[in-house]
Amino acid sequence: MTIALQVADLDAARIDGTRVYLLELLKRFGALAPHEDFHLYHKNKFNQELTPPSFKNYTLHKIPFPNQWMQTRFALEMFLSRPEKIFFPVQAVSVFLPKESQVTIVVHDLAFKKYPETFTFVTRFKLNFLLKRAVARAQNIIAVSEATKHDLLSSFPELTRDKVHVIYHGFNQERFETRIPLQKKQHTLNLYGLKDQGYILYIGALQPRKNLVRLIDAFAILKKSVPAAKLVLAGEQAWLSQKIFTEKKASPYHDDIFILGKVPSAHLADLYQGARCFAFPSLYEGFGLPILEAFASGTPVLTANNSSLPEVAGEAALLVNALDTEMIAIQLTRLWTDDVLRQALIKKGTERLKKFSWDICAQKTLSLILEKKD
Repeated sequence: MTIALQVADLDAARIDGTRVYLLELLKRFGALAPHEDFHLYHKNKFNQELTPPSFKNYTLHKIPFPNQWMQTRFALEMFLSRPEKIFFPVQAVSVFLPKESQVTIVVHDLAFKKYPETFTFVTRFKLNFLLKRAVARAQNIIAVSEATKHDLLSSFPELTRDKVHVIYHGFNQERFETRIPLQKKQHTLNLYGLKDQGYILYIGALQPRKNLVRLIDAFAILKKSVPAAKLVLAGEQAWLSQKIFTEKKASPYHDDIFILGKVPSAHLADLYQGARCFAFPSLYEGFGLPILEAFASGTPVLTANNSSLPEVAGEAALLVNALDTEMIAIQLTRLWTDDVLRQALIKKGTERLKKFSWDICAQKTLSLILEKKD
C-alpha cells in the first residue's frame, strides 16, 4: 500500500510540538508497517538524518516551492501518484486531491479561534481557511486531546463525534528521564549564566498566547520573598512577541530575567533538570507537551486550568487561573519553597507519565491511517 506524508514541517529549523510529533511518528512508522510503502514529500531543506536507519521503506520527494505553493504542488504530485492513503500531520490539506485517496489529518489546536487577538489578521484568516477545508476533505481527523476534540466539534457542528479520534502525544523517555550528572548539567547551565536549582523555567514559543507578560509580572511579585530566583524563557520568537521584551525591560528585576531564544535540543534536558520549577501558564493549548517533558525531568510544574492543560497534567501539577497574576506568583512561590509539595508533585508527575507514550501514539495513528473507510 502506498502512503503519502506531507512533511514540510521537517524542513524548518525550529523545534516545536508539531515538529517533535512528526519526528516521533516517523521513527516508528517503518517498524510498525515494514511492508507498506511510505512516500515523504518535503520542501528544499530536508535533513535525511532526521529519519532513523530503521525507517527503510520510505522514499523522499523534494518539492522546492515556496510555502504558498507547497500545497498546490503537493496536490499535483498526488494526482500523478494516486496513493491509497494521504497523511497530513497538520490541520491543512491541498485544495484538490484524488477522490479515491483516503485522507487523515491531525488537529493540534484551535488557538486562532479561541484567542484570535494573539494572532495577526493574515495568520488567523489563513489558519481558518485551511482548517475548514481540511475538515471537509478528511475521512479521519485526529485530535491531540479531548479538549481539542471538544473545540473542533463546537466550531464545526457538521462534524460527527466518530469522525474525530483522540490520540495523545508521548514524550522522549530516553532524553528526559535519564538523570544528567551534576557536573555535565552545570556545564550546560554555565553557557547561559545559570545555576542548578536557581531558576524558574519556561520552554515554548515566545508569543502572546503563552501568557509570558503575566509570568514576568508574577516573577516580580515572587522576587520579594525569593530574591535569589531567576526566570528563564527559552524558545523561538514568534508573532506579536515584542510586548514580552518590553515587559522584561520594564521589570525592576530585568537583570534576573533571561530570554534565551531558541536553544539546541541537546540542552533541553539540562535546562529542565536544572530548574527549580517549570512554569507553563498558557492561555490555551491543544496539548501541552512541555508539561510531560518537565514531569519526566523530575521538575515540579505550574500550569493553567484551561483548555487541555488539566487533562494532560491531572493532579500532578499546580493549576492556576492564567489571568490571575497574583495567584501565579503565590503558587510559584510555593513550588520554590515547599519541599514537601515539590516532592509530592514530582512523584505524581512520574506516575502521570504512564498515560503517554509515543509508541502507543504511533501505533494508533498508523492503524487509523491504514483503516479502510467506505
